[in-house]
Amino acid sequence: MLVGLGTGSTASQFIAGLAGRDVTCIASSRASAEQARGLGLRVLEELDRPCDLTVDGADEIDHELGLIKGRGGALFREKVLAVNSERFIVIADESKLVKRLGVGVLPVEVLPFLWRRTAQHLADRGIAWQLRGGEAQPFVTDNGNLILDLTIQGGIEEPLRLAADLKLIPGVCEHGLFIGIAKAAIIGGGDGVRTIGPVS
Repeated sequence: MLVGLGTGSTASQFIAGLAGRDVTCIASSRASAEQARGLGLRVLEELDRPCDLTVDGADEIDHELGLIKGRGGALFREKVLAVNSERFIVIADESKLVKRLGVGVLPVEVLPFLWRRTAQHLADRGIAWQLRGGEAQPFVTDNGNLILDLTIQGGIEEPLRLAADLKLIPGVCEHGLFIGIAKAAIIGGGDGVRTIGPVS
């Protein structure tokens, strides 16, 4: 089985659970790849076919399986991996469920080149932003890019429209809106585990 590995604290728990299993993996970050190799898992650097299954966490999940991801800093690779998978399933605790996306920040990965101008295009659209890590020590992704964390006052009314608008801004590499990508979510809570959407 070819399994895609997400990034972050929840994905790390899933990776740990794969120890001793006969699976081949591809990881969405260097950290996840290192963890998987440390457990003796086979880790690929490239795909010649889609993954059978990719499992990852999420920062926010709405009732239609729309997601915000990327607060762990790997949103670009996570999205590329998710769309190159037969099944993309999210695992999370119930605190990640929201009525409307945008409760917290929306990460956007941007080129370092002229990043302030990219940020200005966001500001011109009335979107508040903050450079992750600050200018003195900015967070740098595995791709060598920066992350702007956006704040959307009142939440995101039209996620698909915002997703399309963000991709039109030169300098924006990818955003953390994952719309229509996840097939199911497995949610843990005080009453046990439940699923949203078909997991098989």
